[in-house]
Amino acid sequence: MKYFDSKRKEFTKLIKKLQIKITGAIEKADGEAEFQIDNWKREKFGFGSTRIIENGKVFEKGGVNISAVLGPLPEALQQSLDEENSDFFASGISLVLHPQNPYVPSVHANYRYFELFSKDSSEIKDQWFGGGADLTPYYLFKEDAVHFHQIHKTICDLTHPAFYPRFKKACDEYFFNHHRNEARGIGGIFFDHVRANEDTSAQDLCEFAYNAGLGFIDAYIPIVNLRKDINYNQQNRDWQEIRRGRYVEFNLIHDRGTLFGLKTKGRIESILMSLPPHVQWRYNHKPKPGSKEQQMLDHLKEVDWLNLQNN
Repeated sequence: MKYFDSKRKEFTKLIKKLQIKITGAIEKADGEAEFQIDNWKREKFGFGSTRIIENGKVFEKGGVNISAVLGPLPEALQQSLDEENSDFFASGISLVLHPQNPYVPSVHANYRYFELFSKDSSEIKDQWFGGGADLTPYYLFKEDAVHFHQIHKTICDLTHPAFYPRFKKACDEYFFNHHRNEARGIGGIFFDHVRANEDTSAQDLCEFAYNAGLGFIDAYIPIVNLRKDINYNQQNRDWQEIRRGRYVEFNLIHDRGTLFGLKTKGRIESILMSLPPHVQWRYNHKPKPGSKEQQMLDHLKEVDWLNLQNN
């Protein structure tokens, strides 16, 4: 049984609202820098707004982007979805923040809606929602990890009690650098190709995506305010830049959003805004046993952050 209910207009309206709220909260936390706004349009394709913050007091680089695009399904996606005579609509918000202070974690979040419809009749053939948020600390504060996960569990539970355990597990599995055999960070939630069913309508999923996007502010900004004034040295900074290298590796090798943007000939500056400005790759670098750096590495695996007795 199909539960199709187009959310093109509503979802696009919601991501515009989210972008304003999130960028406002980030500027307030930074205290100095403001987002540069770069609105764009592509004829017969769609529009977007790229908002970039750079060289701030707190944030070295970050972006909060939205887009809504419409057009023929790219050949690569035709093959993967086994669809030929179809057009697609995709709308979403995506953000990445890289802080100056190594004690403040980097963070990523995105929420998106995808619709597949017939070229001939415009009848919806499929629709789904995706997204999530994950935290990438350079130094581990367990209470920050617990806070980040608890906020997202609370939001998930409002829609369906099965969402958090399911999406938490998916996040641990997805944000994993298989070539390094380590997680990118301490996880969060991740979901993809989530469709309406008898338990959750398209409207429920649309509202969930908005609430989760809005919840990003409560999940992340308190951590920023708690850690942004901690003193750090060059050794801390070097470690941050080495770990950023792992972030880059994930985005360019594994990240579906980046690959989708490249395959659909998306706007390259917006796609690659997630990359940090200063990165190091040191040959076979290993932290000292027992160090804070090693402690961080020891937790780059699946951890039940809300039940920490054995972690």
